[in-house]
Amino acid sequence: MKIAFFGTGLMGSGFVRRLRASGHDVNVWNRSAAKARALEGDGIRAFDDPTAALAGADRIHLSLADDASVDAVLEPIAAAIPSTTWIVDHTTTAVTPTAERVARWQARGRHYVHAPVFMGPANAADGTGLMLVSGDQAQHDALLPSLQQMTGTVLYLGAAPERAAAFKLFGNLTLIGIMGVLGDVNRLAHAVGITTEDAFSLFQHFNPGQSLPARAARIATGDVTQPAFELAMARKDVRLMIEEAQRGGLELMVMPGVAAMFDAAIARGEGALDSSAAARVPG
Repeated sequence: MKIAFFGTGLMGSGFVRRLRASGHDVNVWNRSAAKARALEGDGIRAFDDPTAALAGADRIHLSLADDASVDAVLEPIAAAIPSTTWIVDHTTTAVTPTAERVARWQARGRHYVHAPVFMGPANAADGTGLMLVSGDQAQHDALLPSLQQMTGTVLYLGAAPERAAAFKLFGNLTLIGIMGVLGDVNRLAHAVGITTEDAFSLFQHFNPGQSLPARAARIATGDVTQPAFELAMARKDVRLMIEEAQRGGLELMVMPGVAAMFDAAIARGEGALDSSAAARVPG
């Protein structure tokens, strides 16, 4: 199969090498031409013009920065993309623009599929990790064998084409949120005179991630009346964290937002419920 790949940064380069190793004929284009040309030693053809790169391609794959970059690359060459050429976009994009983009390409008679990933550059090169797909079931089924060559698992999320974009943001929100929490642990540790390494050694023995599925299930089911960790007591612990950091001359970044969420739930009369009650969206 002949593939045109737009976007050869860290992720894109890994994908391109994987596609080439799987036997595909791959043309590449990147805004920074040097990044595309760096792949020529792997038997990949680099082009300075995306229109030239897509000539004869069965599929176009994209791994770009955001919604604006996807549209900036594709819209100027829309008329040059044959109706038989599939567009598979791995870019992390926002939900509403993704839905609008899919509808726009469908109106043009093109197959546009959003397939964001939970993969690092090494995963892209090795064909491991998780790829999310949503949209028409028949399109998913037609693409599935090819996508499985690119990743360890392909997760189909339903017919609404923007669902993959939403679930990608759910996952990234969690990963980025963890970094925020670790930042607060680090600040609290420094405030009380404990080194980063020493503080983080806790996680060699205590894995809070193991509780994530159970806590998420509590929020989803609304099972908050038999508390495992009472909301009022969790709020007290947040107060202790914030105050102790301030005693050491540092401000926490994430915990004040959590405190505000807890305070809103307590104001609703939910202080005696499980702390997961604070995460619900009030009806």
